[in-house]
Amino acid sequence: MELISSFVACGKSGTGDESKETTGSATTEDKNQETTDGKVEDTSGDKEDVVIKVAAIETAYGAEMWTKVAEAFTAETGIIVELTTDKLLEDVIGAGMKAGDYPDVVHLATGRPAALTETLIKENALEDITDVLSMTVPGEDKLVKDKIAGGFTESTLTNPYNDGKTYMAPMFYSPCGLFFNKALLEEKGWSVPTTWDEMWELGDKAKEEGIALFAYPTAGYFDAFFYALLYEVGGADFFHKATTYTEGIWDTPEAQQAFDIVAKLATYTEKSVPSNANNDNYLKNQQLILDNKAIFMPNGTWVIEEMADAPRAEGFEWGFTALPAVTTGGDSYSYTWFEQLWIPAAAENKDAAKQFVAYMYSDEAAAIFAESGAIQPITGFADTLEGDNKLFYSIYDNGAKAALGNFAATEPVEGVNFADTVFGTVNSLVSGDKTKEQWIEAIKKDSDLLRSALK
Repeated sequence: MELISSFVACGKSGTGDESKETTGSATTEDKNQETTDGKVEDTSGDKEDVVIKVAAIETAYGAEMWTKVAEAFTAETGIIVELTTDKLLEDVIGAGMKAGDYPDVVHLATGRPAALTETLIKENALEDITDVLSMTVPGEDKLVKDKIAGGFTESTLTNPYNDGKTYMAPMFYSPCGLFFNKALLEEKGWSVPTTWDEMWELGDKAKEEGIALFAYPTAGYFDAFFYALLYEVGGADFFHKATTYTEGIWDTPEAQQAFDIVAKLATYTEKSVPSNANNDNYLKNQQLILDNKAIFMPNGTWVIEEMADAPRAEGFEWGFTALPAVTTGGDSYSYTWFEQLWIPAAAENKDAAKQFVAYMYSDEAAAIFAESGAIQPITGFADTLEGDNKLFYSIYDNGAKAALGNFAATEPVEGVNFADTVFGTVNSLVSGDKTKEQWIEAIKKDSDLLRSALK
């Protein structure tokens, strides 16, 4: 686990010994290749081999899948890939980029401690890849935009400047929600709450038996939780206004409802959680669910593998649900976190790089990634999954709506870390060191500062 204040990194961006791999997909096979407008360009003959440099973060999915995808891409297009993978990719490519040596394609999500992707966003150093959406997927007859699941190219995670253009391609996605032990609820005769009122009722029942309603690995896990909650209380328009720091947004009834829910949930949270809510001890908080000491925790699909060898209560069975709705019959949301792929504006081989991006949404590439547990946001792909993955990725087929996006990028503001202000403060709410009112005032203060620095 690499992040203190970001939900998205836990379990996905692995730490440990550096594992760097640089390989070339060695083939000089000449094939027809598509241009960025989807037309076919003949590259056969005496033209030099096209070579692109692809840099990809090695996470819990491993590096082998990238080698296989690079080789398959070369076999399909004739474009040679020089591949670099590393668990600390920023350290490997950062120095070269400062010297003007840029990869052509980079797979590196936002939310990592080095913030390399965020830096390039703030410096307007990402290539506009909107045209990729209209390209034909290499090896197929479908357009990229018709392969990518709805909504994934319409959020601030892919369109960070709110200018109607796409700068980052959505990659491996993980539905985020509340994980629990199905066996515990069945044993007690308790139902999964469908509204927050039902959630509080369950919390009172559980308290009588010495079980906490809630736990979380670190306070950073409240990012996906809070984003989904913003959708629930006010819908997509409210979410957009909140995440772009619209003046007065935190004084609205919708915002107050979200604050009230988080503050009340803090009172139902196992009291030992804040002391272990850090990179060293977060697994202890996750263990609370496996030991039936707490019922629900926010997390992503990677938690299953992360806790695979951990002890657990007899009969334990993972359950997964979206957040309860705020009203009976209201919308229930599950935030979807996904990684991003992008092309530096300074890349040398942009046309070939865009073909590589388009190939990421081919059935062939998706199948290779899925072998390692990395699931692409491709329409209908969840139908091919089995077991726990079927449970997770079918959540949107069971009535939940997908929440996408995050707080908009701004120019740096000295002393402001909005993730810590909004999410990190939950530790203090649980411990009682800060009040709900103090939390709200800090959010409003920092939001005003960020609004003036909005790109």
